[in-house]
Amino acid sequence: MSGVSAVRAVRAARAVPRRRLALVLTGLGVALAGAFTVRVLLGDFTITVPDFVRILAGADLPGASYILLESKLPRAVLGVLAGAAFGVGGAIFQCVLRNPLASPDVLGVGLGASAAAVFAIVTLDRAGPAVSLAAVAGALAVAVVVRMVAGDATGHRLVLTGVGLAAALSSLIQYLFTRADVHDAQLALRWLTGSLNGVDWPTIRLLVAALLVLLPPITLLARSMRVAELGADAATALGVPPRRTDALLALAVVLTATAVAAAGPVAFVSLLAGPIARGLNGGRTTLIGAGLVGAVIVVGADYAAAYLLGGVDFPVGVVTGALGAPFLLALVATGRTGRRIA
Repeated sequence: MSGVSAVRAVRAARAVPRRRLALVLTGLGVALAGAFTVRVLLGDFTITVPDFVRILAGADLPGASYILLESKLPRAVLGVLAGAAFGVGGAIFQCVLRNPLASPDVLGVGLGASAAAVFAIVTLDRAGPAVSLAAVAGALAVAVVVRMVAGDATGHRLVLTGVGLAAALSSLIQYLFTRADVHDAQLALRWLTGSLNGVDWPTIRLLVAALLVLLPPITLLARSMRVAELGADAATALGVPPRRTDALLALAVVLTATAVAAAGPVAFVSLLAGPIARGLNGGRTTLIGAGLVGAVIVVGADYAAAYLLGGVDFPVGVVTGALGAPFLLALVATGRTGRRIA
């Protein structure tokens, strides 16, 4: 084979995964647009497309304007933002730690945020931004403890460390509930389930601001993810110091904790999004794809929880938990850990 033919063959081989990635991202974008449209326009109160455009342009339609701007639209927007944050954070955990079970859910990061938030609500009598800051601090603390105990392990030791710490945090949450009055217990329980009910625009604006701060450095550091998945020794030999991957993991923790602070610990989205996106992309990790999958899951699950489960408006975490539990069991049973990086 001549040199020119070899170059053409290499270019053709490299173009195949790029085309597949473009198709996957386009399909997921269309799926998210469809889920968003269904969540906003359909349900127990249907809003037509012309009315939707008129309301966004400033028209005041009795009933429809309030339902769209104060209920349907903020829930859909928060679902997209929180789902994308959960998906990206989970994919970073799974890729860098080289373990499909290493999501913030399984490693106790979500429970760390939950325990800190419940402590702020019940013991410190805090609300609003103080609870959100406590959730972020709790998630970071758990991540540090898991990393210190598990060390550089990426297999069962890492998962078992997270599971053990999650059990301890669950006990702490139950203890805090025994000390809470009825009002605080209701607030904490609603927050713990993971819900888009009662969301307001200030919360959405804070989440948008956090994403604008976190996503640029994540995008920059994510360039080393291909090398990081080869292992710490290989990554160091190829010029990727451990502090870079540690910084990426820290940003993923903050990203996940921020989403938890806005929507509560919506169960298993971080676990589901990464493997689904990799499966669609031929086994190659894609953070954008994981974010889109996470957004589709949360928006779709919120619609199902609100309208498709016997007329009761369940929290979105109920549906994602029902989906994620069998998925986790399937991952453990099959033991599939291999993946390619694109």
